[in-house]
Amino acid sequence: MNIDSIQNGFVIDHIPAGKGMTLYDLLGLDELDCSIALIKNVGSEKLGKKDIIKIDAAIEINFDIIGFIAPEVTVNIINDGKIVEKKKMELPLELTGVISCKNPRCITSTEQELVHRFKLTDKENRVYRCIYCETKAN
Repeated sequence: MNIDSIQNGFVIDHIPAGKGMTLYDLLGLDELDCSIALIKNVGSEKLGKKDIIKIDAAIEINFDIIGFIAPEVTVNIINDGKIVEKKKMELPLELTGVISCKNPRCITSTEQELVHRFKLTDKENRVYRCIYCETKAN
């Protein structure tokens, strides 16, 4: 398999195997008009198997989504064909517009234009709660 190198863009590395497509969808990568490679089940010494996403475009990326789905991920930022920065992801303290509250009595159920916001309440167990009604996210 041969995949071209990135000139300006991102390499999202160390994605746990099987979560690459979830990230692809949540980041809205299907809407982009640039080269994107999603490589699944690549051999990895650390993880056994991993997924990798390569994006050949300098776009805005929501790092909170990446940290929420896979906090162990590394994002390499590429400029002029060289890695200029490596970002280690971690669980975001707050998520806005990424997941939805499932509580039918939550204000977000009746006020459709209200953005769903969740706060990290238990980092060890990866628990997020709605800031409006305290419902635990799934």
